[in-house]
Amino acid sequence: MARANNQQLSFEVDKLTNSIENVVSGESFPTQLIRLTRADLKSLTKKSGWIFNWKTEFEAADCEVYKLVIMANPKFIHGMISLTFRTDHVAMNLVESSPFNRGKNRLYDGVAGNLVAYACSLSFQRGHEGNVAFTAKTNLISHYEESLGAVHIGRGKMIILPLAAKYLVDKYFKG
Repeated sequence: MARANNQQLSFEVDKLTNSIENVVSGESFPTQLIRLTRADLKSLTKKSGWIFNWKTEFEAADCEVYKLVIMANPKFIHGMISLTFRTDHVAMNLVESSPFNRGKNRLYDGVAGNLVAYACSLSFQRGHEGNVAFTAKTNLISHYEESLGAVHIGRGKMIILPLAAKYLVDKYFKG
């Protein structure tokens, strides 16, 4: 049975970058998204500052969970995303930047944008034309409209349509 996507997302899109960008130096780092492994779960705890229970997502039959890493240093997880693939779109269940990439003292910009762009990329790859849906907390609807080009379709439900999805994919995944 497919899970209902009722989780309201509340991630901050700090900046759309060409990858992820060091806040202090401005240097950009090539990234990749890799499927989460059971071994990764040991570091994704509330005690270490993660907000969501990634083990639950990892074990959900209809979810695919990905971690964002810098190619040159894949040991450090910069962000996480949980996706469910529907017949006509990709549903974002959870999006979270790592504890060191949140708030005013974050180390890198562009993490959330990178994660969302990856969801759009997978939507194109799977024949869904870039359509990505999610439920936003009410106070973040206008933020997602402005930062991601998402469209509010009512009751917090949002969709990233093909044109906005293509922009995000092109921004983060050149070539």
